[in-house]
Amino acid sequence: MAEANWYVVHTYSGYENKVKANIDKAIENRHLEEQILEVQVPMQDVDELKNGVHKKVSKKMFPGYVLIKMVMNDDTWYVVRNTRGVTGFVGPGSKPVPLTDAEMANLGFRRENIEIDLEVGDTVTVIGGVWKNTIGVILSINEHKQCVTINVDMFGRETPVEISFAEVKKM
Repeated sequence: MAEANWYVVHTYSGYENKVKANIDKAIENRHLEEQILEVQVPMQDVDELKNGVHKKVSKKMFPGYVLIKMVMNDDTWYVVRNTRGVTGFVGPGSKPVPLTDAEMANLGFRRENIEIDLEVGDTVTVIGGVWKNTIGVILSINEHKQCVTINVDMFGRETPVEISFAEVKKM
């Protein structure tokens, strides 16, 4: 399998989250999970002063752009390029240029690979994030995204949730 790289996609302003949702849905529908690994709208917390009150607000780091980690081939290029709200890849002409590791590190995307001793079917406890102290059984493990999918009980229904490797502990 070819190596996955980060690419920048230009979108209509204000459509970043919609484009992310549409690409995520296309990945699921076309079973491209092994080729399009991650879609992100980079956000940053900003301290804003409004009416004399300080408030933490999440703002888009790059309005009009979405970052995608993918294996570039004709299929993935076509899916991303023909997603509603996408105007094109960043690069000369129609040739997308991948971001280097140094550029990704400058954007704050330093991510060490975490080695885990977990298998599908193991029971884990969530030790951080929104689902802290939740217990679940691992449905799948995604090494590329560095996360596991577990079922959680939400409103009386089993719902699959992705949790980072760093936020789970084997029971």
